[in-house]
Parts: sequence; C-alpha cells; structure tokens
Amino acid sequence: MENLFVEIVSPSGRVFQGEASGVKAPGVQGSFEVLRNHAPMISAFEVGLLRVTMLTGEHITIATSGGFLEIVNNSVSILAETAEIGSEIDIERAQAAEERAVKCLAEITDDEERKRYEAALIRARNRLRIVIGAVGTEKKI
Repeated sequence: MENLFVEIVSPSGRVFQGEASGVKAPGVQGSFEVLRNHAPMISAFEVGLLRVTMLTGEHITIATSGGFLEIVNNSVSILAETAEIGSEIDIERAQAAEERAVKCLAEITDDEERKRYEAALIRARNRLRIVIGAVGTEKKI
C-alpha cells in the first residue's frame, strides 16, 4: 500500500474509512501527524480537530471529544468518544449547547457539576470552531 488506510469509528458508528496521505490528531500532549511508514504506536487524543488529508490534497475535518489512535503497518485505527464531520455539524444545535453550558456554569456551585458543564462547553465550542472554520472539506494550502 502506497498510502495510509484510515478508519474512524465512534459509538454511533463508522465515521470514515478509506485511503489517505495523512492524519492529524489533537494529542494529549500536543497535536501530531501520521504519515506513511509512521512507527507503530498507540496514543490518546483529546477534544479537538481530527484532520484527514485525502490523496487529492483535500482535508476532511472532524470534531472529536477524545479517544485513542493506533498505527500499525500504514493502517490508522481511530476509536473516538465522538466524531462528527465538519460539514455535518448542526450549527444551531452546537450554539444551543454552548449557550446551555454557559447558562448552567453561571448558576452552578457544585464542583462536580461545574466540571461536567465546563467539559460540555469545551466540546460545544470545538464543534463551532470546526463548523465555522472548515465546512467539511477544504483545499490544501
């Protein structure tokens, strides 16, 4: 195989499967990119942007809330907590989630509940950043 085989799955099903020239992930200790002949590894990633570079040079942008990535023999398997292609994100739903989290944070005093709504706010803002900044696919610059 001349390229990478990439598969991205989440509890809701397969999000992407196919050949690509690279994958960029929001690693726990910083973003990293996987290219052909990358060393085998398993890594955790966090809330952020997964970007699959297609063979044509276009990018598929995916909002994720974390998960694990495994690389073996030019095959990249991504198990995501959530994964949503940028062009499929419902902007109104993401804005409503952000507003709900902001409102709840203003009213909450319980530390555990605060952490839950802070995480919800981070996820909502990530989805908004991706849908506003990169609607599904974009040309490589």
